[in-house]
Amino acid sequence: MSEKNNKSRRSFIKNTALGAAGFMIVPRHVLGKGYRAPSDKLIVAGVGVGGKGRSDLAHFFESGKAEIGFLCDVDDRMSVESRKKFPKAKYYKDWREMLDKEAKSFDAVSVSTPDHTHAVVAMAAMRRKKHVYVQKPLTHDIWEARMLTEAADKYKVVTQMGNQGSSGDGVRQMQEWYDAGIIGDVHTVYIFTNRPIWPQGIPWPTGKPPVPKELDWDLWLGTAPQKDYVDGLIPGSWRGWWDYGTGALGDLGCHLMEAPFRILGIEYALDVQASVTSVFTAFGKRGYFPESFPPSSHATLTYPKTPKTQGQVIMHWMDGGIKPERPQELGPNEVFGDGNSGILFVGTKGKMMASEYAANPRLLPLSRNTEVKVPQTQPRVPGGADGHYAQWVEGCLAGYGNMELSSPFKKAGPLTEAILMANLAIRAADTPKPRANGRGNDYPGANMKLLWDYKNMRVTNLEEVNQFVKREYRKGWTIDF
Repeated sequence: MSEKNNKSRRSFIKNTALGAAGFMIVPRHVLGKGYRAPSDKLIVAGVGVGGKGRSDLAHFFESGKAEIGFLCDVDDRMSVESRKKFPKAKYYKDWREMLDKEAKSFDAVSVSTPDHTHAVVAMAAMRRKKHVYVQKPLTHDIWEARMLTEAADKYKVVTQMGNQGSSGDGVRQMQEWYDAGIIGDVHTVYIFTNRPIWPQGIPWPTGKPPVPKELDWDLWLGTAPQKDYVDGLIPGSWRGWWDYGTGALGDLGCHLMEAPFRILGIEYALDVQASVTSVFTAFGKRGYFPESFPPSSHATLTYPKTPKTQGQVIMHWMDGGIKPERPQELGPNEVFGDGNSGILFVGTKGKMMASEYAANPRLLPLSRNTEVKVPQTQPRVPGGADGHYAQWVEGCLAGYGNMELSSPFKKAGPLTEAILMANLAIRAADTPKPRANGRGNDYPGANMKLLWDYKNMRVTNLEEVNQFVKREYRKGWTIDF
């Protein structure tokens, strides 16, 4: 072969591979529908690559069928370990720039940013026909969850929420028990957690420390209102602030509510009510910290009858250490849930419980677990909860509509809406209204059952809470459907 032809060949390979990322891999979509890249690998771009984002990318890579082509994080400190693990991946600070410049060079996007920016990043990726994996909860607002659910079908992309327990064996074992009629008809579900394990029920910090040089604070704020930088918000305490997080429900709600949603076939609630733990000032008065979630709460959601239930289902959510009454069938030294969190199904013929992620499912009393045998009817996900990541990779490689996933947006959307509905009630219960006589405040939301019109995404009997169904983005930020 002549030197001229050799140069042409080298130029072709360089220009058609992921030269910018250092990979000799052609993205699947470049070859057209029905064709596979020579490597048969999914090229993934990660947005938010520290903390949970770091472990998500590692799991995708460990599937053996994905390459991490691009990394993006607003905070250079958070990206250090991912950049070391994937040194050939091109790094960006602004996800918008990455999508604009590199969209032709990757197939899918993993979103592990704080809750308030999930929707804008995921929607921008889907509009470019990229498959998406979004950490739980799917979104910060109910409206955002509905929009992402519809967009997944509109753009025909493969989606998965980071809800690993939905791929676990535990939820499938309980499904088999329930379908076999072992505990009869379930009418009540109790869910509890020790979360939050970060500060809540506190005032917004004072002081104006300098913004760390590694952090793009304006980009981190994203859709949220403009505020000065404060210490302690990043990397984890943002969960306890309404502008950025979704509280204990957002952190563990998807992991714990997944089981009743799947097993009982429930989707949209009819109503919700809540009570919260009061915070008192040094003068004995009830404090009000509108920017922060309360220290603990109890929300109760009512779901309509489904093909799998004989009547309505009442679901109790308890956080901050609040727990339901201990089941009588549980021995005095036997652990309720996993001690910190748990799920309890109450049926007409018995009860069953599980830990976080629906792990370690058990019939009550525990002696029943050695007595009851039912056939396995629910197919297991290879690797269980850990296989959740590889399942998404496989689904992306198979293409839209060709493989059933555990937590696609059509399932994750309604689940997220339920979590955010409970937060509406918690916010209403924690919001004071001055009395007409000027003496103190009332908390009308604490005494109300919020009636929900799921089709129109509206609370029909407390108008002021609807402002939180779809929040107003900061100027310059939009979500285009």
